[in-house]
Amino acid sequence: MMDLSNKVVVIMGASSGIGAATSRQLAKDNATLIIAARRIDRLTEIKNEFPNQNIHPFEADVTNFNEVKKVIDFAVSEYGRIDVLYNNAGIMPTAPLVEGRRNEWQNMLDINVMGVLNGIAAALPEMVKAKFGHIITTDSVAGHVVAPGSAVYSGTKYAVRAIMDGLRMEQAENNIKTTIISPGSTGTELFNSINDVDQKKFAEDFFEQIDGLQPEQVASAVEFAIGTKSNMSVSEVIVRPTRQSL
Repeated sequence: MMDLSNKVVVIMGASSGIGAATSRQLAKDNATLIIAARRIDRLTEIKNEFPNQNIHPFEADVTNFNEVKKVIDFAVSEYGRIDVLYNNAGIMPTAPLVEGRRNEWQNMLDINVMGVLNGIAAALPEMVKAKFGHIITTDSVAGHVVAPGSAVYSGTKYAVRAIMDGLRMEQAENNIKTTIISPGSTGTELFNSINDVDQKKFAEDFFEQIDGLQPEQVASAVEFAIGTKSNMSVSEVIVRPTRQSL
């Protein structure tokens, strides 16, 4: 555990998986949390687990800039600042390109890429004014390597890496940190977003075969990045299961 009682943290995509695990870990660290997702009931459960902590649940869809900005505006009006924005929402409907699943491709672009950009657009002006802040985004090992069936998903994650590195370079002089967290196979509801039956079975079987990560293990990497001193920025973390060679 860390003492993060001086941190105001906004987590987008906080209702399950890595986002929920990070919310719970940071609550134990006494951080002030503004947690957002589409499933408000899941967020309320997290809040109720920590009745003595400052946790504010918000229903928000990361593809809707106005909803994202409402979350950021609350943090600023209530606490005067945002120390950390964690862009965690994402989907992974992998399938061969020949299947032409254009609606799935569009959803991945809207959530995985525009969702990140919406978070940045809402929070960055506040951080620039304050001359400090930390933006974290969940990427993926798929943002570093491409495998058959994951071309579009990898494309969105490569895009996130480019966006976040550009953000790092643009905002270094404003003392704003950036971190990309790239997990390997992790046991989350992400598998449920795969509609291709063969791809879903492959992902689930692969996770079992290599003893995949649990969300709490990835959350510990997020916690570490947040807990670093102001002059230290953990730009990128790849967290793989030991037996994952890809």
